[in-house]
Amino acid sequence: MSTDTASGELMERILFEVKRVVVGQDRFLERVMVALLSEGHLLVEGVPGLAKTLTVKTLATAIHGSFRRIQFTPDLVPADLVGTRVYHPGTGAFSTTLGPVFANLLLADEINRAPAKVQSALLEVMQERQVTIAGETHRVPAPFVVMATQNPIETEGTYPLPEAQVDRFMMKVLVDYPTDEEEFVIVQRVTGPRTDLVPIATTEELQSLQGACRDVYVDPALVQYAVKLVAATRNPAKIGLTDFSKYITYGASPRGSIALTEGARALALMRGRRYVLTEDMTDLVHDVLRHRISLSYEALSDGVTSDAILSRIISKVAAPIKPLQSRDEEPKAA
Repeated sequence: MSTDTASGELMERILFEVKRVVVGQDRFLERVMVALLSEGHLLVEGVPGLAKTLTVKTLATAIHGSFRRIQFTPDLVPADLVGTRVYHPGTGAFSTTLGPVFANLLLADEINRAPAKVQSALLEVMQERQVTIAGETHRVPAPFVVMATQNPIETEGTYPLPEAQVDRFMMKVLVDYPTDEEEFVIVQRVTGPRTDLVPIATTEELQSLQGACRDVYVDPALVQYAVKLVAATRNPAKIGLTDFSKYITYGASPRGSIALTEGARALALMRGRRYVLTEDMTDLVHDVLRHRISLSYEALSDGVTSDAILSRIISKVAAPIKPLQSRDEEPKAA
């Protein structure tokens, strides 16, 4: 069996096992898998009760990984996340107690309910995959993915996320209500017999999938396309969208171009290819860039959203010619 076939079958088995519990939310689940494969983090916005926690917990079981959930509240302190040094009076020595961030999948529930000081405690671990406590560095387990949720309908008692932290999230995904048919199945599953999950893959196999993702070929023209899309969020007038300049205070950073390229690789691998097509990248533009655009007061007053701006940018930036084949594929015999 080829490596590509084995990778594809393993991902299908993981998704099948998760969907034995999670009903619908196909797009959300696909984005979670993209984040896992490309070693990125996810910011999820949706009302309570849409299986955000269930999805991550189920996925952690399917890959035989560790799962931790932190409920963010105003009284949290950074040590509640990363850990702290504990003094033992009997011996006069200190020991290090590691916090809940030391897990494969970390769910930061309602992350905007804690002040910026606590949110910023995640900056180092999200970027460097390590935590420094009293000058000593501790690596978190691999793979490591943070999924943070925030509620869009409640603003009382919430704090805005620091821009430096928002930029560290690979994608911001909007989760919507299920359809009537999906909700019918949800009620049946929740009120019916319990479904026992079976671990499908190990964390080592997931790391192997991440390595296969890095080997997916991205045509230089597509990388240039990603760069042009991100550059257009900083200077929309350059592509003819002069009227949108007043709506953008700051555009996306180079992390946006990197996330688009890495995410497109993961999506291509999930779709059974070893090379990226234009649609792999365009499908992720809104999720990767919507939270990286800082809107002006004029945009808020005129009701202009990041998604609306990104849709116009996509329509204005010319897409490259589709790569026909992976560079590694051999021509067919005559």
